[in-house]
Amino acid sequence: MTLFYILLPVYMAFCLWLGLRILQKAGFDGWWTLVLLIPIVNIIMIWMFAFMRWPALKENIKQDL
Repeated sequence: MTLFYILLPVYMAFCLWLGLRILQKAGFDGWWTLVLLIPIVNIIMIWMFAFMRWPALKENIKQDL
């Protein structure tokens, strides 16, 4: 059981770091990563970000034109 309490914060920090990297590459503010800590809201956030237009993609489209 002690191993659980050691690995849980490591796992949470790793997931938050991954979320931060994804949000930054998508062009969003990294503070949105903190929403991942709120139950139910985190699932809604993932779906919302999955289907909305990403600012980083809009910039690339403008540069290509």
